[in-house]
Amino acid sequence: MPNYRIIVDLTQRMLYLLDNDIVIRGFPVGIGKMLTQSPVGEFTIINKQPDPGGPFGVFWMGLSKPHYGIHGNNDPASIGHEVSHGCIRMYNEDVLALAAIVPIGTRVTIRN
Repeated sequence: MPNYRIIVDLTQRMLYLLDNDIVIRGFPVGIGKMLTQSPVGEFTIINKQPDPGGPFGVFWMGLSKPHYGIHGNNDPASIGHEVSHGCIRMYNEDVLALAAIVPIGTRVTIRN
Protein backbone atom coordinates (compact mmCIF):
# COMPACT_ATOMS: atom_id res chain seq x y z
CA MET A 1 0.00 0.00 0.00
CA PRO A 2 1.54 3.32 -1.00
CA ASN A 3 2.29 5.86 1.71
CA TYR A 4 2.84 9.08 -0.22
CA ARG A 5 4.08 12.38 1.10
CA ILE A 6 5.49 15.50 -0.53
CA ILE A 7 8.50 17.53 0.53
CA VAL A 8 9.05 20.95 -1.04
CA ASP A 9 12.62 22.18 -0.55
CA LEU A 10 12.55 25.95 -1.06
CA THR A 11 16.34 26.29 -1.14
CA GLN A 12 16.66 23.67 -3.88
CA ARG A 13 13.41 24.82 -5.53
CA MET A 14 12.42 21.18 -5.84
CA LEU A 15 9.34 19.15 -4.95
CA TYR A 16 9.99 15.55 -3.95
CA LEU A 17 7.39 12.79 -3.95
CA LEU A 18 8.13 10.09 -1.40
CA ASP A 19 6.59 6.68 -0.91
CA ASN A 20 7.35 5.15 2.49
CA ASP A 21 10.06 7.83 2.99
CA ILE A 22 11.85 6.92 -0.27
CA VAL A 23 12.06 9.60 -2.96
CA ILE A 24 10.41 8.27 -6.10
CA ARG A 25 10.11 11.50 -8.14
CA GLY A 26 11.59 14.99 -8.12
CA PHE A 27 10.16 18.04 -9.84
CA PRO A 28 11.54 21.58 -10.25
CA VAL A 29 9.23 24.27 -8.86
CA GLY A 30 8.73 28.01 -8.69
CA ILE A 31 8.27 29.46 -5.21
CA GLY A 32 7.11 32.62 -3.47
CA LYS A 33 8.77 36.00 -3.99
CA MET A 34 10.64 37.77 -1.20
CA LEU A 35 7.53 39.76 -0.19
CA THR A 36 5.14 36.82 -0.57
CA GLN A 37 7.23 33.86 0.52
CA SER A 38 5.96 30.31 0.45
CA PRO A 39 4.82 29.18 3.91
CA VAL A 40 7.09 26.79 5.79
CA GLY A 41 5.54 23.96 7.77
CA GLU A 42 3.37 20.86 7.65
CA PHE A 43 0.23 20.88 5.51
CA THR A 44 -2.10 18.47 3.71
CA ILE A 45 -3.72 18.49 0.30
CA ILE A 46 -7.37 19.29 0.97
CA ASN A 47 -8.77 19.57 -2.57
CA LYS A 48 -7.93 18.93 -6.21
CA GLN A 49 -9.28 20.89 -9.15
CA PRO A 50 -8.57 20.29 -12.84
CA ASP A 51 -8.61 23.35 -15.13
CA PRO A 52 -8.95 25.95 -12.34
CA GLY A 53 -8.57 28.87 -14.75
CA GLY A 54 -6.49 32.00 -14.35
CA PRO A 55 -2.76 31.68 -13.72
CA PHE A 56 -3.02 28.23 -12.12
CA GLY A 57 -2.33 26.19 -15.25
CA VAL A 58 -4.01 22.85 -15.80
CA PHE A 59 -4.39 21.69 -12.19
CA TRP A 60 -4.73 23.00 -8.62
CA MET A 61 -4.12 21.09 -5.38
CA GLY A 62 -5.18 23.21 -2.41
CA LEU A 63 -3.24 23.03 0.84
CA SER A 64 -4.60 23.10 4.38
CA LYS A 65 -3.21 26.66 4.65
CA PRO A 66 -5.98 28.76 3.07
CA HIS A 67 -5.20 30.39 -0.30
CA TYR A 68 -2.05 28.30 -0.86
CA GLY A 69 -1.58 25.38 -3.18
CA ILE A 70 0.52 23.40 -5.60
CA HIS A 71 -0.47 24.21 -9.16
CA GLY A 72 0.51 24.37 -12.80
CA ASN A 73 1.22 27.67 -14.50
CA ASN A 74 0.95 29.58 -17.73
CA ASP A 75 4.61 30.72 -17.68
CA PRO A 76 7.01 27.78 -17.88
CA ALA A 77 9.99 30.18 -17.65
CA SER A 78 8.98 30.93 -14.04
CA ILE A 79 9.88 27.42 -12.81
CA GLY A 80 13.02 27.49 -10.70
CA HIS A 81 12.54 31.09 -9.63
CA GLU A 82 11.04 33.14 -6.78
CA VAL A 83 7.97 34.34 -8.64
CA SER A 84 4.69 33.40 -6.97
CA HIS A 85 2.51 34.88 -4.25
CA GLY A 86 3.52 31.94 -2.06
CA CYS A 87 2.13 28.99 -3.98
CA ILE A 88 4.25 26.17 -5.36
CA ARG A 89 4.29 26.35 -9.17
CA MET A 90 5.02 23.35 -11.35
CA TYR A 91 5.25 22.67 -15.05
CA ASN A 92 1.77 21.72 -16.27
CA GLU A 93 2.84 18.21 -17.29
CA ASP A 94 4.50 17.70 -13.89
CA VAL A 95 1.49 18.82 -11.85
CA LEU A 96 -0.71 16.46 -13.88
CA ALA A 97 1.67 13.57 -13.18
CA LEU A 98 1.77 14.39 -9.46
CA ALA A 99 -1.99 14.89 -9.17
CA ALA A 100 -2.59 11.49 -10.78
CA ILE A 101 -0.55 9.83 -8.01
CA VAL A 102 -1.30 11.62 -4.73
CA PRO A 103 -4.71 11.51 -3.06
CA ILE A 104 -6.45 14.21 -1.04
CA GLY A 105 -5.03 14.01 2.46
CA THR A 106 -1.41 13.64 1.32
CA ARG A 107 1.01 15.29 3.75
CA VAL A 108 3.05 18.20 2.38
CA THR A 109 6.15 19.50 4.14
CA ILE A 110 7.51 22.84 2.95
CA ARG A 111 11.01 23.57 4.27
CA ASN A 112 13.89 25.95 3.64
